[in-house]
Amino acid sequence: MQKSVRYNEGHALYLAFLARKEGTKRGFLSKKAAEASRWHEKWFALYQNVLFYFEGEQSGRPAGMYLLEGCSCERTPAPPRTSAGPAGARDALDKQYYFTVLFGHEGQKPLELRCEEEQAGKEWMEAIHQASYADILIEREVLMQKYIHLVQIVETEKIAANQLRHQLEDQDTEIERLKSEIVALNKTKERMRPYHSHQEDEDPDIKKIKKVQSFMRGWLCRRKWKTIVQDYICSPHAESMRKRNQIVFAMVEAETEYVHQLYILVNGFLRPLRMAASSKKPPISHDDVSSIFLNSETIMFLHEIFHQGLKARLANWPTLVLADLFDILLPMLNIYQEFVRNHQYSLQVLANCKQNRDFDKLLKQYEANPACEGRMLETFLTYPMFQIPRYIITLHELLAHTPHEHVERKSLEFAKSKLEELSRVMHDEVSDTENIRKNLAIERMIVEGCDILLDTSQTFIRQGSLIQVPSVERGKLSKVRLGSLSLKKEGERQCFLFTKHFLICTRSSGGKLHLLKTGGVLSLIECTLIEEPDATDDDSKGSGHMFGHLDFKIVVEPPDAAPFTVVLLAPSRQEKAAWMSDISQCVDNIRCNGLMTIVFEENSKVTVPHMIKSDARLHKDDTDICFSKTLNSCKVPQIRYASVERLLERLTDLRFLSIDFLNTFLHTYRIFTTAAVVLAKLSDIYKRPFTSIPVRSLELFFAASPNNRGEHMVDGKSPRLCRKFSSPPPLAVSRTSSPVRARKLSLTSSLNSRIGALDLTTSSPSSSPTAHSPAASPPPHTSAVLESVPADRAGDSTELSPCRSPSTPRHLRYRQPGGQAADSPHCSVSPASAFAIATAAAGHGSPPGFNNTERTCDKEFIIRRTATNRVLNVLRHWVSKHAQDFELNNELKMNVLNLLEEVLRDPDLLPQERKATANILRALSQDDQDDIHLKLEDIIQMTDCPKAECFETLSAMELAEQITLLDHVVFRSIPYEEFLGQGWMKLDKNERAPYIMKTSQHFNEMSNLVASQIMNYADISSRANAIEKWVAVADICRCLHNYNGVLEITAALNRSAIYRLKKTWAKVSKQTKALMEKLQKTVSSEGRFKNLRETLKKNKNHSSWPCSCNPPAVPYLGMYLTDLAFIEEGTPNFTEEGLVNFSKMRMISHIIREIRQFQQTAYRIDQQPKVIQYLLDKALIIDEDTLYELSLKIEPRLPA
Repeated sequence: MQKSVRYNEGHALYLAFLARKEGTKRGFLSKKAAEASRWHEKWFALYQNVLFYFEGEQSGRPAGMYLLEGCSCERTPAPPRTSAGPAGARDALDKQYYFTVLFGHEGQKPLELRCEEEQAGKEWMEAIHQASYADILIEREVLMQKYIHLVQIVETEKIAANQLRHQLEDQDTEIERLKSEIVALNKTKERMRPYHSHQEDEDPDIKKIKKVQSFMRGWLCRRKWKTIVQDYICSPHAESMRKRNQIVFAMVEAETEYVHQLYILVNGFLRPLRMAASSKKPPISHDDVSSIFLNSETIMFLHEIFHQGLKARLANWPTLVLADLFDILLPMLNIYQEFVRNHQYSLQVLANCKQNRDFDKLLKQYEANPACEGRMLETFLTYPMFQIPRYIITLHELLAHTPHEHVERKSLEFAKSKLEELSRVMHDEVSDTENIRKNLAIERMIVEGCDILLDTSQTFIRQGSLIQVPSVERGKLSKVRLGSLSLKKEGERQCFLFTKHFLICTRSSGGKLHLLKTGGVLSLIECTLIEEPDATDDDSKGSGHMFGHLDFKIVVEPPDAAPFTVVLLAPSRQEKAAWMSDISQCVDNIRCNGLMTIVFEENSKVTVPHMIKSDARLHKDDTDICFSKTLNSCKVPQIRYASVERLLERLTDLRFLSIDFLNTFLHTYRIFTTAAVVLAKLSDIYKRPFTSIPVRSLELFFAASPNNRGEHMVDGKSPRLCRKFSSPPPLAVSRTSSPVRARKLSLTSSLNSRIGALDLTTSSPSSSPTAHSPAASPPPHTSAVLESVPADRAGDSTELSPCRSPSTPRHLRYRQPGGQAADSPHCSVSPASAFAIATAAAGHGSPPGFNNTERTCDKEFIIRRTATNRVLNVLRHWVSKHAQDFELNNELKMNVLNLLEEVLRDPDLLPQERKATANILRALSQDDQDDIHLKLEDIIQMTDCPKAECFETLSAMELAEQITLLDHVVFRSIPYEEFLGQGWMKLDKNERAPYIMKTSQHFNEMSNLVASQIMNYADISSRANAIEKWVAVADICRCLHNYNGVLEITAALNRSAIYRLKKTWAKVSKQTKALMEKLQKTVSSEGRFKNLRETLKKNKNHSSWPCSCNPPAVPYLGMYLTDLAFIEEGTPNFTEEGLVNFSKMRMISHIIREIRQFQQTAYRIDQQPKVIQYLLDKALIIDEDTLYELSLKIEPRLPA
């Protein structure tokens, strides 16, 4: 029996020689001997799949060899060591790298090896793994399995072929049998057929004629069908079907891309972060993961199903039936509501988590995945936000190319309507949620916190920087100058206006906000706004000239503290007018609501919320109006669609006026009506308030408890004649009034002599309450007693009234100051107070001394005063915030002036109304409302310098400041009506939007100037220096918040004529290139200018700024034009029923308000004529073609 295997020793020695010389891996390793604890150091050499080992490196004959094919190599732990021996030796052995080679056949002991270094051990293991041919063996196994599978398939096919062959043979046999049967039947038929003579064959000419006729019929038929097909191909129906198919194919491609994006979001970010949150040291919590990703995984599953359905429908092309897919999809799209509602919050949570370095590092690792294509997590989280509008646009395009008789027409229209309804609901919920989050963001900025911002009814109105003038004793203004640096630095305040409160904060050096200890939170219900100083106040006289009439006062009268005055300075007259309009509107709304609430709660079961809730026209859909679920600042549902008549009715509703509605209406009214119609409605309200106000509104205005009848008033001691306010009067009560301007309204009752008289005195709001001592002020809870005038004394009161109109009730009279009225303290309240008290009294039965005629006159007087207040409020807002309407329309301006003059001639006009009318007249009559703003034409005329500066002599700071000044002058000159209707995209854009086109032209000229200036230099160093200087200018523009200037310069540097200058860019420093890359990233158009929007939401020095970048600033206009174009194209102005799409108007108004916020605040930069002349010199500009030719001349193209 053979006991050993013979092999060619010479060949083995030759292989050992090659292994020593050309081996894949060579080196010393320790080999474990047969004894378990002994190791021998050998010199190993690996050649192909044979491992040789030698006694030493110089040995010529191998001590042994191993065939590695089919083996495996794995690392093993260090064997346990005995305690014997020095500690250093044990540590050295523990640090060595152990690994074992396992052979694939039985009877072969594993080869245990070790080496000194871990890296060397890994290299040996990798080399042994390759030498084992494991991959080849695995591949061989796979190929064998495939081979076996194919053999099985071949065998199966052979069997099937045999079966088919047998079937064919059987069929042939059956065919032969059937043929024989047919022959037999034919013979039988011939025998049974009666004898007849066969006719002679037809004439050959007849056959030829029939053949020609057949050919002609076929040719005519084919020609006719060809004409029919060609006509159909060229028909509108076929063209519509082709476009419809293209839309469907594009929708499938977009859905494929969207599903892929969701797949990356879920599998590339969500699931890995879930695993990371479960680790021992989680960089993020599970709650934060859920808050960031929301229900994105469910959305992915839903769209995967929808995508599979779309692909299945494509398999049945050209029959494309999609309506049933949308029928299945629509009920499940409600899951988007949660995602859209919390999207902004998820981005905030993500931003907070990025503050953790471990999470930020892990997130960057995920974003580096090639599947992400350089996109950030925020980008993937934003994709679902646009999916519903994308479906709406797709269905809109699909319906445009779907015939009315198409089988899917009605189903697609239904799907489109449902998607639009879902989109509106989502938009309304986002608006409401955004308001709450904005309030919370401001609350987090304030170090001390602010509990009033946690009230969900607080709606943010505006913010900005104002200067607070310090005051001394007795409320006198200290003699300070507006230009004082200490006043600007120490008195600058960051102010926030909400519907119920006014916040005044100081900013610390770290950027945090601190509420003022005294007067930091002003409740608007306790405030009185004074627009102009009283002419009798010497100190106020001087302050008007000292501050350029930019100051205004807020008189605060808290019920539990002494009154005080806050004096604020606005940066411009236009800013002052805007602040005054918003503050006064908030004060009027809250006071009117408060008064009506107090009156109705104490005198009727019909409260103000119940009044609004009872009026179905304010919250129930009708044929001419449709509401959303979101409530406005007055707690009334926002209007979604409405007719023009209903919008004008809401504008003049005397119960409330939402500032959001007023801003939206005045911004966008020219889309659905004209200024003349609006003014006619206001004039009609003033002249005929009863006929202009809906009957149901008037009924609810005077609604009373059904139990309050006239018979209950027989008893003169009825408590209804004497009412106490449950809270302080909502209007500021002036303790002193001017004898000349005082006007009292008295309701006198003779039933009980012990009941005193209540004088409703209306005085000028400029009366300073700070001059009164706290001891003189009445207690907060004041008794209000109604005093009726007897019928026999009504005639005597006529001579006491300086002026009366026939509509004035006889029991409502004027009293001259003095007499008994002067001896008793009296309160000064506005016409709204008189309206509320009189309305409450009218809600009960007629008291003795009041007849039906007097009660009717009383109501008429109250309604007239309230209607006058509403008209003046709307006109004040219109004139102060939308002065451009009157500058461009002289006829409108004259009509408003005539209406205001007519109001002034009203003999029943109260002093407060008279002063408000005079203020509107004065503002409307000013030719130049804000003389500090410059115009581009004025700047051009002022730059007639004999010699202009050159680029080398101008500093980067000078260039950046003057570019910023020019950009802002051009930007602020755009009237807001040019943003309506996409006039900049029409054929007659130069006539419809001239200022927007001028802004675009100025942008291109500045960009051309930058490129031309760089190309003017012949040598490389000068061009590189010019690039570095322009990048520095762009960075200074960024610091000045002129992002339009940043984009002008970066766009010039990215032109092909500049960008291709490789040698020039090689001379530019790395710091400049890094800075330019940072600037380009800031103004990049990626993600609809995502980075620029975030930058505008952050303050220059305070990254936690929640609302907007502090004006002055110059944003890139194209960003807003893109938003407006998206809104205009995505939603129509009118519904199919002809109603105004007011939700769209609200979105447009929001964008216009943001633009005007940046327009209204000017830069305080002194113009330098020489620099401006250089910037506006068109002779320096080189056209695009010449620039590229010059670029080729400077650096020619390299040969291919």
